[in-house]
This record gives sequence, C-alpha cells and structure tokens, in this order.
Amino acid sequence: MDFGSDSEIPLLARALGATLYMPGTRPELAGSVRRSAALGVRSMVIDLEDAVEDGLVADALEQATGCLAELSSTGVDALIFVRVRTPEQIKAITGPAPKDLSALTGFVLPKFSPDTGREFLDAVRESGRVLGRRMLAMPVIETGEVIFRESRIDSLGKIRIILQEYRDIVLAVRFGATDLCGLFGIRRDRDLTIYDVRVVADLISDAVNQLGREGEGNFIITGPVWEYFSNHERLFRPQLRATPFIDSDAQMLRHRLITKDFDDLIKEIVLDRANGLNGKTVIHPTHAAPVHALSVVSFEEYSDASDILSSRTGVRASGYRDKMNEARPHRFWAEQIMLRANAFGVASPETSFVDLLAALVRA
Repeated sequence: MDFGSDSEIPLLARALGATLYMPGTRPELAGSVRRSAALGVRSMVIDLEDAVEDGLVADALEQATGCLAELSSTGVDALIFVRVRTPEQIKAITGPAPKDLSALTGFVLPKFSPDTGREFLDAVRESGRVLGRRMLAMPVIETGEVIFRESRIDSLGKIRIILQEYRDIVLAVRFGATDLCGLFGIRRDRDLTIYDVRVVADLISDAVNQLGREGEGNFIITGPVWEYFSNHERLFRPQLRATPFIDSDAQMLRHRLITKDFDDLIKEIVLDRANGLNGKTVIHPTHAAPVHALSVVSFEEYSDASDILSSRTGVRASGYRDKMNEARPHRFWAEQIMLRANAFGVASPETSFVDLLAALVRA
C-alpha cells in the first residue's frame, strides 16, 4: 500500500523499515537526506541529541530547521523526524505560528521516562496544533530506571500508562541500545547481537511484555541500532549458510555481505523479529537493503496467515504441510503479518530472501 505521514499508525509504524540517524551538524544536510532516500531509505532522523556536541547544539538546531524548510519546499520521498534534546526544541522548530514544515513527520523523544514523558508528548501534540496537522512521536527507552532490575517493571508500567494516554500520536517505541550499554561500561562487539548482551536483552523482553501485548496495550517496538558498517578481523565463522546463495547463483553477494559484516546484521534482524520487534535503527544507508528484504512477507507466511484468519477456531495443517496453524493462538501473529504485508508486500512463491536482497543491493 502507498503510505505517507498522514497514513494510519498501524501501517506507518510497520513501514518505517530501516530508520537512518544522521547528525544535525552534517554538512549539506538536506542533500544527505535526499541521497539516502534515493538509496531506498524511507525513514530518517535528524539527530540533535547524542550525535551533536554540546557546544554545537544551537548550530545544529538552526541547520535542522533550515533543512526541514528546504525539504518541505522541494519534497522528499521519506518520513523525516527530528530527535530533540528537550521539549523546548520542539517548540523552537515548529514556532509559535504556522509555517511550511510539510516534510516533518514528527519527533524522536530521548531519555523517555515516567518523569519526562508527558512534557515531551504534550509538546509534540502542541506542535501538531500549531502546524495544523498530526505530528507523531517515537519515545526512546534508554534510561537507568528502565534497565535497572529493581525499578524496571514499575517504570515500564508507568510508561505504558503514559503511552496509552497519547496513543493517537505515538508511532513506535525505540531502544537506545548505546546509552543502555554505556550504563554498564559495555560496548557490543560486531561479532555479537544485542541479544548476547544480557542486561539489554532482559530489558527488551520486559518491554515487549509490557508494550507489545495483544489489544489496547500494543505498540510497535523497533529493533535497536546496528552501529557497524566496515570490515574487521573475524573471531567467529560467518552467519550466512552458503546453500541459499548457491541456489540463487549469488555466491559473490554472500561474500560481499560477509565482508561488510552484514551477516551479523541479518542475524540480529531475524532475532529482532523473533522477539517481537519491527524495523531497525541504522547508521548507514546500505543497511536499508537487508532490513527491507527481511521485511517482505514470504509467500509461506502470507499463506499461513490467510489460512488462520479464515477460521475463528480449530487447527489445520499448513498449506506447506510443515506446521500446524491454530486459529486462536496464531491469530494475533497472522494480523501482524498482514499489516507488514501492507507495508512491504508479499514475495511470490518462487522468490527467496536472497533474491530480494540481490535486487535491492543492485538497485
């Protein structure tokens, strides 16, 4: 389905895909946004927080505002957000009077907590009133009170209550994995996934438990940042099996993916999905291809989801004759598959992930 900043939240949240962060201090910022969009990135965040030195915040804010004005004038085929430091920065960007910021989709809210959450979300809602259209929010979970075991469940419960009050403007919830690891003096190695860092993996589990439930308590939660993009000396064997690439006559593609550490990224994307997360924060436009290729719904997933949604009760063998489809327990899963299919489409029966990835990389 077509989507844009005014689309329904269930579609738009799943259409985020690989969300690219770029510093607000980057030279020729609007040009960087357009080039990334041309490479297939469909959601971007202009970062005024951790990516900007304290002494350059005012300059970054001015450049970000100018970039938004330029993109609003020329147009851009992507969803654009600004990661602010404070609620006051939201007001500074949107101003006290209406202006043309049609390229702006919303704001990313850092260090989101029970103490700061309502003030941030009130500022986002007010910005929508000023601009005359909906502004969306993406809170970032990344503070000590949320990851420390003794306060985690209470903090997540309070965050859930706040988000439910503002669910008409909450697009997705994000993790600040770098900040969370930093609280323990940890930096994840590129040979490992975030799920190997147990303190963060435990938070992901509890956050999905609190915020990813079926029903009114459900919010889209995105995968944490993948922060590597170059070759290095490998300690462990490559994560990609050779056979699928041989079958698709794409052995050179496999070599390129391994050289760029994309095999580890691909593994983490798969683990994100298995743990209830959708989409991913990335730091380089080339990361969009594997995120988006894995976001396409396979024909087998679509066939199973259709089968499950066609019946209210009972159990039957999958059309692929390799699993059982149970109407009641698998229904929420099937609904999520259909929503992702609306954003990323369904592969034909003969199309594999390798085929999709090869096409996206060539593009």
